Amino acid sequence: MRARAPTPPRTRLGATLVLSLASLASLASLVPLACGDSGDGTATDAATAPSSTGESEGATTGATTSEATSDGATTGATTDGASCPGQTPEAVMGCVEQPRYEEDLGFIADIRVPGSAHWQAVQDLCADRLSELGFDVTLHDYGLGVNVIGVRPGSVADGPRVLVTAHYDHIPNCSGADDNATGVAGILEIARVLADVPTPNTLVVACWDQEEIGLVGSRAYADEAAMTGEPIAAVFNFDMIGVKSDEPNSQNFPAGFDLLFPDDFAVLEGNEFRADFVFWVSDDGMAAAGAQFEAMAASIGLPTIGEALSDELKSLPALSDLRRSDHAGFWDQDIPAMFVTDSSNFRYPSYHCMDGNDDVLENLDHEFATQVVRATAGAAAVSLGL
Repeated sequence: MRARAPTPPRTRLGATLVLSLASLASLASLVPLACGDSGDGTATDAATAPSSTGESEGATTGATTSEATSDGATTGATTDGASCPGQTPEAVMGCVEQPRYEEDLGFIADIRVPGSAHWQAVQDLCADRLSELGFDVTLHDYGLGVNVIGVRPGSVADGPRVLVTAHYDHIPNCSGADDNATGVAGILEIARVLADVPTPNTLVVACWDQEEIGLVGSRAYADEAAMTGEPIAAVFNFDMIGVKSDEPNSQNFPAGFDLLFPDDFAVLEGNEFRADFVFWVSDDGMAAAGAQFEAMAASIGLPTIGEALSDELKSLPALSDLRRSDHAGFWDQDIPAMFVTDSSNFRYPSYHCMDGNDDVLENLDHEFATQVVRATAGAAAVSLGL
């Protein structure tokens, strides 16, 4: 195993957000019921985090490989830990490697309640990996938890910023493989393939804390961004991207979805309600990025269903299911944001372990998730000005 690259120093910001005890209590009331007995979720034996090289067992050091995608293209993957040399969005998509994604996913998928040993280990993985990739890393301590923020500056000074994000916390007594180990592994792979690709706009990769008790970490960041005038052009947020089924009637939908989105419902109905697509939803500010995401997905054979919502629709109480992740705080500040998901409990019975079974790796489709990462990497590259 090769030695890890020296890790640049990280900074930890002091507490920048103070919530009253009453506010915290109200956030805690939002936590869904988890499976199993109550407990603090502390991991008793946190595994060693995977090396940022992503070296797979049996790989030849320094060798270059090509992994075929579903459309016959090659990924241009390397086994020596190098970042992507791609100079087009399509080339960036081709650099995404499923083995690297799976290695990180396997490490992250364990109980990681905030404050537990494995929560800390995953926080460290985010920070160390981004540092090793050359990002400027800040531990954003907002008073209740810690976001990990990595910044890779673009060539335009003080230019637009594009965020690629996922939450790294989870609930007690549930391993959280889909929710949201898939998302964190996905954004770390996007960070790798974009780390050394020069773009005009600045890339920000964020691992959010405390999503499960009311989107606390991402809201803290979004509120500060609005207050300071941070020039955020786009937010791509992953939350559960690993579950897929080709079985008819494996996909459910929120009440009223058929009335509000008849065209999307017709697609579902015509496909016998198979859970074989990735779902996206954005505000109007990311409508073009949504169209780009769909085009990238179509180019690699990944089915999509999605909508860009007007300001009225994105705040409609009847569509609260579309606000259940870390993009919502950015919507509240009128910052363009997109939610990319497998639709969680609308296709996955073990969401939050609610069926009495654990949310584990064996339930997931890693090829499907990797295709989601590829399409998002391509769309993010376009938003970065590539």
